[in-house]
Amino acid sequence: MWATTVNGRQLHFHLAGINNQNFIMRDEETGSWWQQVTGEAILGPLKGARLQPVLHDELTFAVWQKEQPQGRVLRPDQRTQAQYEAADWEERMQRVPVATTDSDAQTAKRTLIIGLDLNGAAKAYPLSLLVAQSPVNDKCGDTPVLLVVGEDKRSVRVFERMIDGRSVEFFQKPNATPLRLLDAATGSEWDFTGHAVGGQLAGRQLKQVPALNDYWFDWHSYHPDSTLFQAGAR
Repeated sequence: MWATTVNGRQLHFHLAGINNQNFIMRDEETGSWWQQVTGEAILGPLKGARLQPVLHDELTFAVWQKEQPQGRVLRPDQRTQAQYEAADWEERMQRVPVATTDSDAQTAKRTLIIGLDLNGAAKAYPLSLLVAQSPVNDKCGDTPVLLVVGEDKRSVRVFERMIDGRSVEFFQKPNATPLRLLDAATGSEWDFTGHAVGGQLAGRQLKQVPALNDYWFDWHSYHPDSTLFQAGAR
């Protein structure tokens, strides 16, 4: 998700095409072309400019509705509903051959990953490994991070695991419903939103960091120096 204002000017975007199987946007005001995954203008008067990222969550509707019971939902446009993709789009895409310039063979190209790009360091976490090991205490470059999978086994949030300037490890509280984490420093309880809900640190909030749900081939095409999280890694 990107802010639409560049140098104080609001731009309006629409689909222009596909580049290396990644969405290309064209702004109506200058005609510049923008790469979806990086937010960078790759052609036109604004070439080299970058859109500012907006922190956002990619959650299942059930998780979002539980957290935001008064939230509003965008209603489908009945006039164009026939053009929407079917609910099994991801399953069908797994069977479509990947045509990309990325030649990496570390893992299957359509492996779903959570990608982090922090202070010039990029790292990808296969979703299947996160589900198996959640929560994951790790580092992306020099940034200590905490990756947590929700109870639905699909929604993921990422935080800096820093408390008062120190990196702290987190563990899942056994048999807790809803999901609760415990920090190793104080034993305080934390929820899936990164809020401390009990213990010495009650009321504190972990800093959430941007994370992208993506296919490995797409992420690696635009982050060629990205490392890949391995099973059992810490």
